[in-house]
Amino acid sequence: MIRYISRMPDRAWEDATPRTVALLGSTGSIGTSALKVIEAHPGLFQVAALAGARNVRLLAEQAARHRPAHLGVLDETGAKELRALLPAGYAPEIHVGPEGYAALAVLPDASTVLSAQVGAAGLRATVAAARAGKVICLANKESLVLAGALIRQICAETGAVVLPVDSEHNAVFQALRVHDTLQDGGRAPHAVRRVILTASGGPFRGRDRAFLSTVTREQALNHPNWSMGAKITIDSATLMNKGLEVIEAYHLYGVAPESIEVVVHPQSIVHSLVEYADGSQIAHLGTPDMRIAIAYCMAWPHCVDTGVAPLDLVRVGSLTFEAPDLSSFPCLALARRVLAREARSPGGAGLPVVLNAANEVAVDLFLHGRIGFMDIPALIERALDAHEAGTPDTNGPDTSGPDTSSPATAEPDAASTGTDGTFLMHDIDHIEALDAATRRRVRHWADAAGTQGTGNA
Repeated sequence: MIRYISRMPDRAWEDATPRTVALLGSTGSIGTSALKVIEAHPGLFQVAALAGARNVRLLAEQAARHRPAHLGVLDETGAKELRALLPAGYAPEIHVGPEGYAALAVLPDASTVLSAQVGAAGLRATVAAARAGKVICLANKESLVLAGALIRQICAETGAVVLPVDSEHNAVFQALRVHDTLQDGGRAPHAVRRVILTASGGPFRGRDRAFLSTVTREQALNHPNWSMGAKITIDSATLMNKGLEVIEAYHLYGVAPESIEVVVHPQSIVHSLVEYADGSQIAHLGTPDMRIAIAYCMAWPHCVDTGVAPLDLVRVGSLTFEAPDLSSFPCLALARRVLAREARSPGGAGLPVVLNAANEVAVDLFLHGRIGFMDIPALIERALDAHEAGTPDTNGPDTSGPDTSSPATAEPDAASTGTDGTFLMHDIDHIEALDAATRRRVRHWADAAGTQGTGNA
């Protein structure tokens, strides 16, 4: 049964033009693609706010072009640099840090929030937008990985709407619309049998662990089909991106974990499929360009020209599918392990937070040449094991055992855990504290191990 995370947009939002958008993450790959869609349809969209974290120069160029009344940056240094770059006579309010992003997400002037920040940094703003009852075009999958149950609850209370921008989940969303399974709150009869997410396989499809232990940063960033930011490109190479999307699908569509399947599809033409009880499968096909998914959400329910070249199936030639290799790419299995815990108790005893934090740190370490490619899943698994084992709180290395060295605990305390072991995910501060503790822990392990590259960090 499909139980979608939110209601659909109401008629007032659909009819209002121009549609006012707060674009969080405007300087990233999703943000720049979204601005192309907005600029192609000036009568349909108006930019109410832009936020760009560290890329202040590009943010200044975007702001000068769209002149929103609100901008957001990571810190005061960036705010000072941004003010100096803005044209004379244009003095928007500049919001700073996570609190600033959250303020942009609740602006009365913005009916729509595009949540396109990278990683756990997007959680606070996504939750703020949901609490404010906004229509959220969600590209930040980590928000649902970290707090999917909470966001579902908030949407039920405030009437907020979530529209999925991830290409795979947007494909599923469109395939579900064909059978109107999202009507009446998504409580359709048991028409859906499986949600099938496709994965490109990244640049190392078919390679074994021995080869993967030798790959370089440059090789891993060379995605065969998609043009994306560095972090998501590495996640695609490890298949962690697909693991996070499996968790995201669970929260978006309310389906059982065993009803979510992943298949490797190297051509990236079929973006995902839905299988129905009668044995039929409905697939979404298209040129691999994020403007399609972005426009589908931002322009809902209208179908608008995205500027993307039409798909030429004759030129594509053939479409192939295969099972993922969980031995060479264990990140997908690690995400499945976390989802199994999440399905037993909302919040998964904090494991989703640990999974995501450990991955973000490990990817960053790899990008900076401090660990090898196969150290990424090794560090993530070690963090999950340590969290489940309840590693004691320390201020430095713990010498009580071979696998307990940690500068800080990542285990929720009694006040944050229900009597049934449920991790109370309504406490955003606690989620962020667990996230920070896990990051310290993984960096400590990497520092202690040195650069390995073999999966032994």
